[in-house]
Amino acid sequence: MAVPVESVLSGAPKGSGPLAVYRHAVASQRLLSDPAQAVAAERLQSLWQKLRHYDPPARLARKTLVGRFLRRKPVDEAPASHLHGLYLVGEVGRGKSMLMDMFFETAEVPRRRRIHFHAFMQETHRRIFAWRESNHDGHDPIPPLADQIAEEAILLCFDEFQINDIADAMILGRLFEALFERGVIVVATSNTAPDDLFRGQPGRDAFLPFIAILKQNLDVLVLEAAQDYRRSRPDTEDTWHVPLGAEARTALDEAFAQMTEGEAVAPVSLQVMGRTLPVVQASHGVARFSFNDLCARNLGAGDYLAIATHFHAVVLDDVPRLTPDNHNEARRFINLIDNLYDHRVKLVASAAAMPDQLYAEGDGAKAFERTASRLMEMRTEGYFELPHLT
Repeated sequence: MAVPVESVLSGAPKGSGPLAVYRHAVASQRLLSDPAQAVAAERLQSLWQKLRHYDPPARLARKTLVGRFLRRKPVDEAPASHLHGLYLVGEVGRGKSMLMDMFFETAEVPRRRRIHFHAFMQETHRRIFAWRESNHDGHDPIPPLADQIAEEAILLCFDEFQINDIADAMILGRLFEALFERGVIVVATSNTAPDDLFRGQPGRDAFLPFIAILKQNLDVLVLEAAQDYRRSRPDTEDTWHVPLGAEARTALDEAFAQMTEGEAVAPVSLQVMGRTLPVVQASHGVARFSFNDLCARNLGAGDYLAIATHFHAVVLDDVPRLTPDNHNEARRFINLIDNLYDHRVKLVASAAAMPDQLYAEGDGAKAFERTASRLMEMRTEGYFELPHLT
């Protein structure tokens, strides 16, 4: 998110697709010219053109009276089986999300949705849980779930497509196969090529059919931009305090007092899928936690999403160096930062090292590069000016 998509779209020609938006942003110097981004914009433009006013053929629509009534008249396009979505893969900070957002905001598709992939999977698990609670006959929840998703959006744009959870891996193949059968078109961004998804994880052999389905239905484009644009902005010196110790703790005390504007601090409780998540210190839309509060406990994406949507700022104490020895804590920290970043939560933290050096070597260090890049952007003035997304 080197440049907010709202800025890129400003003044761009209407009704002409992502390529015109990209070229206008370069011409108006909102973006630097980048050959790799230009290629991606051209590919997205091609898909944009094919999908104009796209709705799936009647045989793929949900076969109910309401579904037939709501379904708009299909246009004379190729059937869904001949339309491929796009899987945009590349290193962190290369503009993948920005390009996808240009496509999404200009897409002339009657039903479309843009969502972070982790949030989509959390929602999927909630829907499956609700289905099983209300249906005691043992029926398969996947077909009705696919019907519901396809009825809501025939174009799905997923940001940060990544599989880290065995529970996600086990349902994805059947769910996406059902979605593609219903004519759903997918555009996704990821730091991981399809063939590397869930690599090295237990049970990956059962996940391989999903990779095959993904490659069958999505064209893969590698974005080979040379620059990490998240690092191109000046940072603020008072949001990331190293090393750990009394000085850093005092700095966070002062930051918390300033951000809460002197209001009384009190515990609050957040509700997460029927259970309570206690927050010990909160005031004025700001919460304070230690690293152990959030990452040494068995918390998950739903907990971090609740925090990110409820609080516009988080003060985080005592982030340690991360290594393969504290892999679980590192994985939770990555998930936490993903949710804070996606909802534009402002972060002030104390840590054992700067983001680039938090996870310097060993298994997992490569995957942490995206998180380090996001942490660097979260220190910039531009990020702090963005509105909180609830």
